[in-house]
Amino acid sequence: MQDYLTAAEAAEHWNITARRVQILCSQNRINGAVKKSGIWLIPFDTKKPDRRKPGKKTKGQRQLRVLSLFSGCGGIDLGFEGDFKVLAASVNPKVSTTWDFEKINRKWVRLGKTVFHTVFANDIKPEAKATWTNYFAAKGVDGGKYYLNSIVDLVKLQRENKIDIFPENIDVLTGGFPCQDFSVSGKRMGFESYKGHDGKKISADMPTVENRGQLYIWMREVIAITKPKVFIAENVKGLTNLKDAKEVIEKDFASVCNGGYLVIPARVINAGNYGVPQGRERVIFYGFRKSALTKEALEELSKEEISEQYTPYPVMTHYLNESQQDGKLKKYVTVRQALEDLEEPEHSQDIDQQKYSRAKYMGKHCQGQQEVCLEGLAPTIRSEHHGNIEFRRLSKEHGGKHQGELRRGLGERRLSVRECARIQTFPDEYQFILPAMNGNKAVSGSEAYKMIGNAVPPLLGYHIAKRLEENWDLYFGEE
Repeated sequence: MQDYLTAAEAAEHWNITARRVQILCSQNRINGAVKKSGIWLIPFDTKKPDRRKPGKKTKGQRQLRVLSLFSGCGGIDLGFEGDFKVLAASVNPKVSTTWDFEKINRKWVRLGKTVFHTVFANDIKPEAKATWTNYFAAKGVDGGKYYLNSIVDLVKLQRENKIDIFPENIDVLTGGFPCQDFSVSGKRMGFESYKGHDGKKISADMPTVENRGQLYIWMREVIAITKPKVFIAENVKGLTNLKDAKEVIEKDFASVCNGGYLVIPARVINAGNYGVPQGRERVIFYGFRKSALTKEALEELSKEEISEQYTPYPVMTHYLNESQQDGKLKKYVTVRQALEDLEEPEHSQDIDQQKYSRAKYMGKHCQGQQEVCLEGLAPTIRSEHHGNIEFRRLSKEHGGKHQGELRRGLGERRLSVRECARIQTFPDEYQFILPAMNGNKAVSGSEAYKMIGNAVPPLLGYHIAKRLEENWDLYFGEE
């Protein structure tokens, strides 16, 4: 009779995590592994699988098609595509054991390509389209797939005119539906927003289903049209404490296709726990098409407490305080680590580093009048700041604490566009300030700030994508 090891025993033998062993088993990368009563068993003499090469896909592995809504400049799209540069300190190989990455130098690594490929994107901001197409065209993503239209208009066009706007065979649908009406820094109008789907003020006396606060309903319509295997929606943490907004949205998403989607309880995650040098909290919704799930996955995801193996939420890689430390997590990435190699704007050749808001210091009682703590996490990079983005450095008279820089004569100024992009984990090759070209609108420093603040940090998007990639066969079986 053949001897077997459990996943935990194999993990100890191979010096990897039990979770990693389970993933390798589900991907059929461990010879002879069998599953009995929900437990993976590995033949005693089986060798540890070889590590995959960076950016390479296994033979026969198909690309998974992603449809992106409310895409903006493409933070989550970049995360799902992969193949971009991040700080080495932002990656934790002890936890992210399935990640492939290439070391560039002591400070930087390049993340590997994922199995995902974006086939559709949209937004109402022409500046967002300009930056998105400028970057992604060089990555082989068709810029013609970016629709400069409101999601409401696109759905109506397909429903009423029988025109195929949205592509078929979608595997993943993502969307960070507008968050200004749920944000604690906004007016908290929520579902009763008086801004329309096109960003303009509604002239009607009462809010409508086409207002900005209810655009997730139109995201729901696109889900009904395209029937992705899984959808992921993102919004600000403030949504979770605005009446019963989270529960209402969960129920609305779950009712799509006559109850055809399993929506698991939304969770708030902090980007700082994933190597992003910023204390940015966001709520993430997941919905799975029931008919696409395996019987076991449907059963596991329906449980009140989803197991560690089946949860789609990415595993933390960095701790924010000592209470989170478990021996494997890295300490959070600091602002200093993110910005230390950037030249001052007057010496930089990068136009995104040259540009920064000239708004004067207005006193501590106003928003955005603090300087970033170099040894800590940056505050959330905001989209609606009207020029009062946080200071990179305050003067001594205004309470500046970066004494070494002040002694060197470095002046008071706010964060530059590139510094905000670095804090959001956009790579330096991602250009934000652009001239008018290729039929696209020019992008100003003010618009660049807004787009960066609206975006999902690409590194956080990569965490979400890689977790889904790891669990794909676990959820949907092998194809």
